Amino acid sequence: MTKKLITLLAVSTIYCLNAQTKAEEALKTFEQKYPQEKIHILLDKSNYIAGENLWFKSFVFDGYTTSAISTTLFVELYDSNKNQISKKLVPLINGEGSGNIALPASLKEDVYYIRAYTGWMANFNEDFQLIKPIAVYNPSSPEKLIANPTPWTVSAYPESGSFIDGINTKIAVRLQSNGTAPSDWEGYVVDSDNPDTKIITFKGFDQNIGLFNITPKSGKKYQLIVQDKNGQKQNIMLPEVSSSGINLQVISDKDHVKYTLKSKNPSQESQYYTVLGTINNQLVYKAKISKINNETQYSISNNQLVSGILQLTVFDDKENVVSNRLSFVQPQLLQFKQPTLQSLSLRDAPREKNSFNIPKDANFSNYTVLVLDANTKSSEEDQSLLSSLWLTGDITSSITNPAQYFTKTRNTDALDALLISEKWKRFEWKSIMTGNYPMIKYQPESYLSYKGKVNIQGKPAPNTEVNLIFGSEPGSRMSQIKSDNNGFLTLNNLVFEDSMKFFYQLNSEPKDINNNYSVYFQPTFSFIPYKKNLPSTSYKLVQRPADDKPSDEVSRSLTALNAQKVISENITNIEEIKLKGEVKNKTKKLNDELSSPQFKSVNEQVFDFVNETSMMTSNNILKWLQGRVAGLTIQMQRGSYTASLRGAQVGIYLDEMLVDPSQVDNISTSDIAMVKVIKGFFAGGFGGGGNGAIAIYSRRGASSEKIVSSKLRQITLTGYDKEAPFEAPSYENEKFKGVAQDTRSVLYWNSFLEALPEEPSKVQFYNNDDAKKYKVIIIGYDKNNDTPLYYNEVLP
Repeated sequence: MTKKLITLLAVSTIYCLNAQTKAEEALKTFEQKYPQEKIHILLDKSNYIAGENLWFKSFVFDGYTTSAISTTLFVELYDSNKNQISKKLVPLINGEGSGNIALPASLKEDVYYIRAYTGWMANFNEDFQLIKPIAVYNPSSPEKLIANPTPWTVSAYPESGSFIDGINTKIAVRLQSNGTAPSDWEGYVVDSDNPDTKIITFKGFDQNIGLFNITPKSGKKYQLIVQDKNGQKQNIMLPEVSSSGINLQVISDKDHVKYTLKSKNPSQESQYYTVLGTINNQLVYKAKISKINNETQYSISNNQLVSGILQLTVFDDKENVVSNRLSFVQPQLLQFKQPTLQSLSLRDAPREKNSFNIPKDANFSNYTVLVLDANTKSSEEDQSLLSSLWLTGDITSSITNPAQYFTKTRNTDALDALLISEKWKRFEWKSIMTGNYPMIKYQPESYLSYKGKVNIQGKPAPNTEVNLIFGSEPGSRMSQIKSDNNGFLTLNNLVFEDSMKFFYQLNSEPKDINNNYSVYFQPTFSFIPYKKNLPSTSYKLVQRPADDKPSDEVSRSLTALNAQKVISENITNIEEIKLKGEVKNKTKKLNDELSSPQFKSVNEQVFDFVNETSMMTSNNILKWLQGRVAGLTIQMQRGSYTASLRGAQVGIYLDEMLVDPSQVDNISTSDIAMVKVIKGFFAGGFGGGGNGAIAIYSRRGASSEKIVSSKLRQITLTGYDKEAPFEAPSYENEKFKGVAQDTRSVLYWNSFLEALPEEPSKVQFYNNDDAKKYKVIIIGYDKNNDTPLYYNEVLP
């Protein structure tokens, strides 16, 4: 369900607005039953070479807030022939997920395409799924990428779609190109009967859009001529001038959205007009106008509106759409937070240690942080989080460099002109008002689900109890599930990486079946084929010359790839890391043995009391956790300790059974095998487990007799893809002096930097050999009101 964004504002000139129109009823149904998701993906850089790792962080929105609809993201990589190269299954926590794609060293040089979508998004138009082209270079490839200069085309859009005799009208001029449209262009308008006299001249705002005003005259035919600085010229006719109609004119400033209805020879059949304003498919404004006065200006206050696209639609008294216009609410004052970094220690000497702090803020649980050599282009330069959230996530046409409309130097007139040329395509009024809604094939699921079936002697076994045994060592845990009337089983709400193995047996085996039974599971989720054609790009492939030399950027990336191999080898071979890895592997094994799938989470912190015997320093386990887990607060209430994560109380589980906190007060530390703190959602929680949990596992549970027999059958389920660690050198360690040349462009990547409630979040990284400035990108979301935090600056 979409979160409510705004309060309905109403203006009436004569009539009461209590009665709900057919359009309003249809819109309410669409909003409540068909919420719309969109995606932004941050890449660690914009271009790659074959053999590199591509890291990504995804943000899934329901309108303008982080989505609670989907918990799984599907990410795919295609080549230009639409062959799938890779696919990743990514868990979403509060709308955020991350992962990586290993680009094979054999990958030929070409443009590749990242596709990202949720199962829920697959119910709707594929145009709203994320398709992101990336260039991958490979000097060993027989062909190479070069820029493909393609001609551009021009089109003209009168404001609100009407071009009426005697009404001064804004005309948006839109450039489109399969390659790169020119940023320096101009145009003029002539009367077709007098082509040598320019009526209007104007200059384009940017590569997408330009704007001019004209008062058309009936009977005249107007011609638009547009030319770029290279001499390419396009000549089109403006729409035919109409002798009657309604023109909706809109101005959006920092305080109000103002609109005026102007008409000429309007139809006398309509007794009144209704104006509906919608943001993200929600009704935010309604007015009923009895008579159109060309001079009356109506005003909508921005106080209760959010940043985003406002659609104003004018209906006649029979609810026919007579005019429509998109505009942006308060483009001068965008609603997002930007932190002021603290304790900056940035040096430009080779391989120096650098750091900065993100100020503490209890409203944020985590940040995504990327630091680049400032000479490296980031994926945010063309399409940023803000442009995906407020523009391209809802606009299906191709827009060059949409990020420019949400920077400090943005041109708000250009954004307004761009929206004059666009239509809202999430729904069509005529379709939803006639009950023509999308067909829902894919329902949202909570993380991973698997459907199984029990067969006995080749036939379905209804109402049969099956024991599922997780792990193969002492301490293996058993869960019992029962098939339905058709012999089917369901495992749902599972969150695990890679694969999960378990054994099964019937709870009570009839003697006459002779072990002739089977259980199998299949996932209820699947990757969904992409039906549309992949978009064209501004590159083309040509034969590589025999004496071809890689560009400086590609050469640096090749050197960095070789250096990264040395860095990764050194990280693996450092003894301290190796020893910690051994303990970690033992802890992972213990966690796998003790935890059922419902008590697994990608956001958990595990404390091992079996393999790390020196850990316990307190007689109370809850008190011991205080200060060891960011955001966890332990307080004494009514004689017992209670736990809360970021202000929300969490459940206490003993051997995965919910208990009162007082029940763990007197547990001897010698009886504890493991404690894990789960943050956020987990499948085993009562009522959804949205706040997290403290799960305490006793040694009694860890040392029970072995319950797995070699005769039991085994099943393996495939879960989420595990993200590869981002490895960077620590030049304080002598081991890294073997790196001959460091030309890394990505100096720091952390898709989940935990925000500390009582202290700043610290970022540390080491310079490469020659970077003098750093490009710092930080993204977060206020957990109380979903306001984005966005930082994209070059330092110092």
